[in-house]
Amino acid sequence: MVRPDGIIIEVNDATLRAAQKSREEVIGQGVCKIIHGGRWPHLECPLEEFLKNCTPKTEETCLPGLSGEYSFSISPVKNTQGEVDTILLIARELTRDELRKVDYFRSAKLAALGELAAGVAHEVNNPITGIINFAQILLDTYDLDPAGVDMLQKIMKEGDRIATITRNLISFARADIGLREPVDPVEVVDSSLDLVNHQLLKDGIKVIKVFPSFNSFIIADFRKLQQVFLNFISNSRYALNNKFKGLDENKKIEIIFQGTNNDKNNFYKIIFKDYGTGLPQSILEHVFEPFFSTKPPGEGTGLGLSISYGIIKEHDGNLYLNSIVDKFTEIIIELPIGR
Repeated sequence: MVRPDGIIIEVNDATLRAAQKSREEVIGQGVCKIIHGGRWPHLECPLEEFLKNCTPKTEETCLPGLSGEYSFSISPVKNTQGEVDTILLIARELTRDELRKVDYFRSAKLAALGELAAGVAHEVNNPITGIINFAQILLDTYDLDPAGVDMLQKIMKEGDRIATITRNLISFARADIGLREPVDPVEVVDSSLDLVNHQLLKDGIKVIKVFPSFNSFIIADFRKLQQVFLNFISNSRYALNNKFKGLDENKKIEIIFQGTNNDKNNFYKIIFKDYGTGLPQSILEHVFEPFFSTKPPGEGTGLGLSISYGIIKEHDGNLYLNSIVDKFTEIIIELPIGR
């Protein structure tokens, strides 16, 4: 039970066990802090917004520190005068069928966004190519002063940046599987790390790898899988550098390989975990959407995770993300083991 301002006034034993906290640690705290693990000052928590409006609501969300997803219902409770004085919150873990349904709608939404993005990208691509080409012709044809040369070079640079974004949009929208062959995922991770080891060492970031005790392989496009892993490593590096400005023992990325069994189909599980800034639980359902970015303007396009999600789905795999603000971010990849 919570007040309309979001302060918890009563809690049952099941919630305490799920939150792994005592009653004294929960009573009197803000509901967002307990349920979502906190939020960023510049982002609204939808749960708190629902409470302010005293609106009955059911949402699918994650709970900090717990695996899986939950259905979270909000029910205003009125007193004898007809006024809302308390609000009842009930969390229920989603069943496997419900999780499949959530994942289906999420994938359908991304597919629709992908089609729209591809259409926009094609329309933008032609004029951008023309702008870059005309700028190059001017640069090659005329004897310009340094200021003119600098201006044209900037036009070409910004044009190339837009062209890169359109290529990423088309890549996100098209299921271009490419060459699939037996691939050792450990080898893909090692090759990805080889490309960024210098940057990680420079930033004082340690990489801890827990390799599997068994030999296995997956049927995959090596290059595309490497693109996904590099994106996750880059995001972890960004989060760690934002949290730790210097050296710290927690400035590390853990890459853990596990075998798993999902619905009697063998899956290879790879976990990327960092202890950086983390993400609010309330935005996790949006992180795979195109153009959704938590980075400041100019530092990210918001396409990296959406493209990664599409690539993993192309490989008949699953991609999950769990995070708690200022504690950790964990990305879990499941890929079918080759047969």
